[in-house]
This record gives sequence, structure tokens and C-alpha cells, in this order.
Amino acid sequence: MNQILLSIALFLRSSKRYKVTKDFVRDILNNTNNPYKKYVDITIIFLIVTSVFILIYEVKNPVPEWLDTYDIYFVSFVFSIEYLLRLWVHNDITERIVKEHKDAHFLQREFSPYVVLKEDLLEKVKYMFTPSALIDLLAIFPAYRPLRVLRIFVLFRVLKLLRYTKSINQFTEVLASKKFELLTLLFLLFFVVMTAGIALYVMEEHQNPHIDSLFDAIYWALVTISTVGYGDISPVTTEGRTISIIVIISGIAMISFATSVIVSAFSEKLSELKENRIVDQVNKSKSFLLICGYGQMAKMFLRHYGEEYSNYIILESSRERMEQARKDGYEAIHEDASRYETLNKFNVAHCAITILCLTASDVENIYITLNAKSISKNIRVIARVNDSNMESKFKHAGADHILMPNRVANTMIHTAISQPTMYKAIHAILTGKNIARIDEIRVYECDGLVGKSIDELAFKQAKLLFMGIQRNGEFIFNPLHSTKVESGDVLLVMGRKISLEYFKGLYERNC
Repeated sequence: MNQILLSIALFLRSSKRYKVTKDFVRDILNNTNNPYKKYVDITIIFLIVTSVFILIYEVKNPVPEWLDTYDIYFVSFVFSIEYLLRLWVHNDITERIVKEHKDAHFLQREFSPYVVLKEDLLEKVKYMFTPSALIDLLAIFPAYRPLRVLRIFVLFRVLKLLRYTKSINQFTEVLASKKFELLTLLFLLFFVVMTAGIALYVMEEHQNPHIDSLFDAIYWALVTISTVGYGDISPVTTEGRTISIIVIISGIAMISFATSVIVSAFSEKLSELKENRIVDQVNKSKSFLLICGYGQMAKMFLRHYGEEYSNYIILESSRERMEQARKDGYEAIHEDASRYETLNKFNVAHCAITILCLTASDVENIYITLNAKSISKNIRVIARVNDSNMESKFKHAGADHILMPNRVANTMIHTAISQPTMYKAIHAILTGKNIARIDEIRVYECDGLVGKSIDELAFKQAKLLFMGIQRNGEFIFNPLHSTKVESGDVLLVMGRKISLEYFKGLYERNC
């Protein structure tokens, strides 16, 4: 039996399809940045709403058989599948069995997977007793009800909205941040209600015809302290009315206290909620830019090229500079980009992310680069370097491109002095003035450029000047005419915008 369990675990562990499927299910159920999760959420919310609507409709109207079948079987079947999938992806027993086998082999002891199975089972049981899992389980029950009264279990499906409605989750998180204050208020409420109820019961049980039990007195105290005041029970003695005055004043004070606690919680979390919405919004795009630091370089970049980049966020650790960026009309959040947790908020798995490290500190820029590359090698990092001695450190950190503004400025100053005509030409090309511009043509697998040699391409026909090609991170200036274009290459050309568009049109994608 041990060998069978090990064989199954090794097979599942080595199965690429099993791993991909499990990761996909886990991601689509739990990762809010997954682009397909919103469709799952919308589907579940639709099933919940229709199920509750059917419950309300059948109170006074006969429900068609097909609608009853939909509610009892289809909706419950979908919720059952969802529940089982969540239970499946909660933990991974295969990895634990394989690890246990390796440990047993290393320590030369008998391999026994039952301890691992027991631990895995206990973890799943613990998950099944979490509030969210219990709600998911109770929401399935209507399909198996023997009695019509058990249809009330449909109401548990409403509670499933807590998982799929972000606004409700944010509201509960805000209240959870003030848990101590709210629990203190609840304890005080319980104390006042019980004390007032007992006092009224002792004083008016024989004189007030509406108070027959302690429950009636406690009910009166709760209704009074909440300032609802139904009027079905009211004190008839002077002592009882004195208690009523105290309870009413206490109720007003508690409501004021509860309101101030909730308002302060929302005011504290308001900026965080706004920033989270900005992050969520940019995570929905296919590619975006993270600008770390709002200094002079960031201001100049956004002033000249901000319109070309609609999807971007400025990460600024200084609240004053962050507020200034917002006043200037840019999307900015108050976060330290050098922290791993900050960069990990962004949807690395499904977005192409470019990070501009433009802070004034080389050390901070290196930390940003290291954290970005530790999260994903696919993140493109363009880092500013102030000290030339730090250039090698940035390369070791994994920066894709290094900007040295001091060196560039010195070179341009020297060129302007010694070769003014060349300076004007370079400046015009880089800034896109007049008609000259340098641009990149990225070659993809389906492009008509793939497989063609340099001399076969219609650069002259499009009136473009071919300058070179970048391949595997290395730039080849003026390559041989026989060089074949491959997928992933970047062609560097110079010419007018209309020429570039015409050239791209000649070699449209084949798929």
C-alpha cells in the first residue's frame, strides 16, 4: 500500500498537466489579479441572485418545474464543484508524500505515508470548519433537503457574496481594524442591557402587566437602548422610568461612540482603499509602467512622454512628493518601492511590467532592482545610476538598462561645444523634432519579417535607414546583408513616422 501511494504521488508530481491544472484552479479561485477570475465571480453572483429570487418568488407563486430543477440541481451542482475544488487546492499531499519518502530514505528508516496523510486530512478538516468553508457547504444543502422548510438554507447563498463582493470584504476589513473598540462597546452594551433588564424586572414584575418574564425586561432594555422604542413595553413606576432615562442616555452615547469609531476607521483606510483601487485598475491592463520616485527626472519624463503611457503608477515613499504628483495630475500612491511587499502587489503573472528606478539614491534603486528580479525575471528594470562606480553593482542586480544622467549630460555638453552641428542633429532625432526619428521594430513569431535576410527587406522602398539589429540582448551595428531576421529580434531604423507605418504594413502578421 505504501508503494502504491508513493507511485501515485510521484506520478502526479511529475505530471505537468496535473500541476498546471491545479495551479490554474487555485489561481482562478483565489488570485484577484487573474483576468479570468472576474468571470467566475460574476457567474457565482448570478447563481446566488437567481437562487434567492426563486426563493422569494415561490412564497406566493408556483415555481415552474424547469426553474425548480435549475435551483435544486444545477445551482447546487455548481456550488458543490466549487466547494470540492477549493478543498482540493487548499494543500498538496503529493509533495509531502515525496518529501517523506526522501527523508525516510536519507535517514534509513521505514517509509510511512500515513502520518503525512493524517496531517493533510487534519488541515482539510480545519479548512472545512472555517467560516467561509462552512458557508460554502451550507449553500449546497438545498439540493439534498427532504423537507420544504430546509429551503431556508438558500439564504446561506447570500453569505457567499462576502467572498465574491470586494466592497463587502473591504467593509469587513475596516471594521476588523477596530475590533478592540467595537468589542469593548459590545461588552458595555451587554452589561447595560442586562443590568437595566434585571432592574426593571425586579421593580415592575408585579406592577407592569406587559412584563411577565426576565426576557420581556431584557427585550425592553435592548429596544430602548437602540433608541427604536416600539412602545409595546413601557415602565409604569418612577423607578422604572428613571432606569429608562439612564438607558436612553446610554444608548445615545453608545451610538455616537460606535459612529465615531466606524467613521475614524474609514477615514484611516480611505487613502489605502483608493490606492488599492488604483493598483487593481492597472493590474487589469496587459502592460504598464511603474515609476519609482517623483523627482526631477520623473517630472520631465511625464511632462514630455506622459501621454504615450496611459497605464502607469508613481510609487513615492515621501507623502509630500506623492501629494505633489497627484496635484500635477498623475496617478501616484504612497508606497516604498524598495520593499518586496510593494512590488508583489502587481500582477506579474499576467502583465508585462516595466519599472523605472528614478529615485535620487543609488542604494534604493538597487534594492528596487533586486526585489523586482526576485519576484520575476520577466520584469523589465530601467535604473538610474548617479555614481559611475555603482554601474557594475546594478548589472549584477539584474537591471536591464542603466541610465547615467550625469554621463549623458557631460557627453551632450561636450558635443554641443566641439561639434554643434552633430549636437543639433542628435537632439532633433532624440526629441522627434522635424521629420527624423529613431524607432524600434520588434519581430514576433508570426511576422512576415521572420526568415527574410536584411537585403530582402524593403527599407529603401519605405525610405527608412536601417541602423542595426538587437539579438539575444546584444546590439549588432550594420549587420551583414545576408543576416536572417529571427523571432525576438529588434530592428533599429530611422525615418519618418509614415515610412515606419508603411514598412510595418508590408510585413503584417500571418497569424
